[in-house]
Amino acid sequence: MERRPFLAATGAAAAGGWTRLAPALAGSIDADPPPGFPSGVDLLRERFRNWSRGIVVDDLWTCRPANGGELVRIVNWAARHGWRIRARGYSHNWSPLIVDPEDLDRDVVLVDMTAGFTGAEMVDDLAVRVGAGTSMESLLGYLESRGCGVTSCPAPGDLTVGGVLAIDGHGTGIPASGESAVEGRTWGTMSNRVISLTVIAWDEGLGRYAIRTVERSDPDAAALMVSLGRAMILEAVLRVEPNHNLRCESWTSIPGAELFAPPGSGGRLFTDFLAESGRVEAIWYPFTANPWLKVWTVEPNRPFWAREVSSPFNYGFSDNLSDEAAGLVDQIVGGAPWLAPTFGGVMYAATVLGLTFELGYDLWGASKNLLLYVRPTTLRVTANGYAIVTRRSNIQAVLHDFVTRYDELVQEYRDRGEYPINGPMEIRVTGLDHAEDVGLVDPRKAALSAVRPEDAHPDWDVAIWLDLLTLPGTPTSGAFYAELEQWLFDRYSDDDACCRVEWSKGWGYTADGPWRSDEVVKELVPASLGPEFASATDTLARLDPRSVFMSGFLDRMTGGPRPAIRSR
Repeated sequence: MERRPFLAATGAAAAGGWTRLAPALAGSIDADPPPGFPSGVDLLRERFRNWSRGIVVDDLWTCRPANGGELVRIVNWAARHGWRIRARGYSHNWSPLIVDPEDLDRDVVLVDMTAGFTGAEMVDDLAVRVGAGTSMESLLGYLESRGCGVTSCPAPGDLTVGGVLAIDGHGTGIPASGESAVEGRTWGTMSNRVISLTVIAWDEGLGRYAIRTVERSDPDAAALMVSLGRAMILEAVLRVEPNHNLRCESWTSIPGAELFAPPGSGGRLFTDFLAESGRVEAIWYPFTANPWLKVWTVEPNRPFWAREVSSPFNYGFSDNLSDEAAGLVDQIVGGAPWLAPTFGGVMYAATVLGLTFELGYDLWGASKNLLLYVRPTTLRVTANGYAIVTRRSNIQAVLHDFVTRYDELVQEYRDRGEYPINGPMEIRVTGLDHAEDVGLVDPRKAALSAVRPEDAHPDWDVAIWLDLLTLPGTPTSGAFYAELEQWLFDRYSDDDACCRVEWSKGWGYTADGPWRSDEVVKELVPASLGPEFASATDTLARLDPRSVFMSGFLDRMTGGPRPAIRSR
């Protein structure tokens, strides 16, 4: 099967992946650098592009400080001159937390954290100190060399640790039936691994911003562990666990109607795989019958039929498109959305062929090599994202309910000749961010985590993560996402479950696109996190009283006014 990199799939010369680039936003900044910017720090203008290329802004000032001392100087300069500072990693993010195209701020300097804030060292047997700009691939590689790892994590390797913590990045996994506890293990997000954070925050005694280390027991840690970029994190000390080997088996022969059938149905249910292995992901291409189901099982020794792998990213077929699939993408983004069913079928066939000829159905190796499987060259799509927090016994019912409503909505649009979704549905399940997992005295809960436990519902113990992917700019996708989002918030708002958003993905939809619904952004999202939302945003404002780390989007969500400019 001939393939070509996604880079070439539409003829777009976009480094790191293919897509139709969104037009750069209108306006440009002066050629002169920001007034009085600290000398001795690399400063240049660069184009900002997020993962899906849905947010593209030309000529934003970007700097690369070499250390915390230089960065403190920059932050205090910004406070004096009314500028803002935003941390930037690999921009593998969908939402406008860093750059908001609806409220574009030109008086901002991005800080490339991948330049001077990298590296890792073990603090003790199960704790690692890591720079915020370190990639997840680098961190996991270092941990592997020290005999350590994590339970689960996001699938891409090109994410910074600081970025993952800012948006409570997650993987998939809950305890399998009978699985014993392991010291350092958490079934929640990466943010729940925080032992301490080193940040730049306002020092009232000094009357300026300074470097400060915040321990997990400090009340301020509750807001900082998932800060949405509203704080400047330099490094973190994270709890880790002894490394383990995983077996990842893929299934492409189980019908979705069987996998997501009502609870108690015969056949192979999604929850059956959870009970047996605990770590499951379903990727279901639109208009196809069978999902791609991945099941990870802890296996100390290599099973006879499994292929041993010694490096991550072992699904080469997902990093390249066949010529047939690439041609369909060109036609879909070129104005033929009705080809979505054909594209879904081609992608399913490519997955089956790829798993077969690359011997990918049964893999085994060290945890890192099975947990990381998304390269920067994979399909550049936009995605919505939600976490349905509920009890484990309710998982199958929620999935059946959701899949049924999704199918109904897809058919309603199809009956009108509309095809808003042309990418797969992705489903993962994790535990919640139980602070006691880190084994510390009086640890704080991450207040803004989408999987923060609810005191009023101690029986809620899992989160079902739902994502629907589509090519950027697909007609009627905004309206489709808006309808589904409203259904999710309405349906999961009782004693059985609640709906929260996945910070890094798309949400707050109107027909015009994501993050535009004031009802969702200003009301439903804060309400889903209860009073902790207000207390956390108040804490972040106190640590940053000059709003140096604020963004236009966070202004809108939290209602926080920007202080008047002190000097220019």
